[in-house]
Amino acid sequence: MDAADTAALAAALTEEQQEIRHTLRDLLTERAGPRENREATATPEGYDTELWARLSGTLGLAGIALPEQYGGAGHGPAALALACEETGRALVPSPLLATAVLAAPLIAALGTPDQRTELLPRIADGSLTCALAVPGGSLTLALGLTGDNAAEDWSGGGRAGGIQARATDEAGDGGAGWRLYGEATQVLDGHSADLLLVAAHTGGFARSRTLLFLVRGRADGAPGLVRTRRSVLDPTRPQAVVELRDAEAELLGEEPADVLGALATTGRTAAVLLAAEAAGAAGAVLDRTIAHLGARERSGRSEGALLAVKGTLADLYVQVEAARSLTYAAAREPGSEGGPLALAQALEALRATAGECVRLDGDAGASSGGEAQLFFQRAASDELLFGPARRLRARAAERTGLFGEVAA
Repeated sequence: MDAADTAALAAALTEEQQEIRHTLRDLLTERAGPRENREATATPEGYDTELWARLSGTLGLAGIALPEQYGGAGHGPAALALACEETGRALVPSPLLATAVLAAPLIAALGTPDQRTELLPRIADGSLTCALAVPGGSLTLALGLTGDNAAEDWSGGGRAGGIQARATDEAGDGGAGWRLYGEATQVLDGHSADLLLVAAHTGGFARSRTLLFLVRGRADGAPGLVRTRRSVLDPTRPQAVVELRDAEAELLGEEPADVLGALATTGRTAAVLLAAEAAGAAGAVLDRTIAHLGARERSGRSEGALLAVKGTLADLYVQVEAARSLTYAAAREPGSEGGPLALAQALEALRATAGECVRLDGDAGASSGGEAQLFFQRAASDELLFGPARRLRARAAERTGLFGEVAA
């Protein structure tokens, strides 16, 4: 039984989508096993740069959802969801989430024509990596996943704290024009990204607003920018503390701009792709658990104990397939509330399957329990960054008016 590739969902995929899946799975099987991933996370970048070059340059993953006019494939979120399911199965560390899922849509939505022309083709070919930096640990709120990002002063609110932006005399003449001061503490791939998209507050109380700024990283460092890699629960999701001390920045796009709306739209699509990753990971760990069960059967374990385990695995199989079904339904309706709901289901499915695999491995004394633990750490880490699941569901219910009036 292969929980990650059921016949019903496979039949719904086009021939091209099937080819994307099989090609990517073959490559990741070869280059992104547990040992390779450990070695990749130990590098300064936190990922295998050669593998990323193949994923983005040869297979076109970084630009798969970007418009063709900017060097992308123009396939949209559904194709990227397929890719994310496979990267999730392998727990492969890469800049895909930070660059293609979080940063690229914001540049496409808000950037000036010149900014889009300069940046998006470089994202599409994999030569430019990006990271989204928001103050404190408010990424899920900034993306509107667990609350209204317009209702709270998460970016600073004109007070001390957060990240503050100050216009300089050069603002509007094509130069940097802005200075940023503050700190972001949970920036995915923030230690290695070539370009930071920084959410900052400006305008004080008279014209209070949140804007997005471009801060360019350099190999030899940039004045006023300090990036420190953090120790994290999930090493395949590297994070950094980004300190901005009067750092030069360039406004993304032009004012007025609906920055909060763009962040929320990006968040709903990102939820679909995160759900695809989690569903892929859950399917992989369920396959591993089923394989271990077969080994236990051959070892002569008691029939009663095996029947109990099989019943648990049947329940987990239903959870995983429900997560995959919700994810692909949401991918067909970009921008809907289906993304946060699918993410909640997928995170719970991954946590449950990984937890059961760890338990069974411990009971059997299996040596692969460490691998199962990595899947459990991914589920826990993603809930901390983008959840928790109950709040994802609550926010989606609020916005759709399931329990009352539709949220603004």
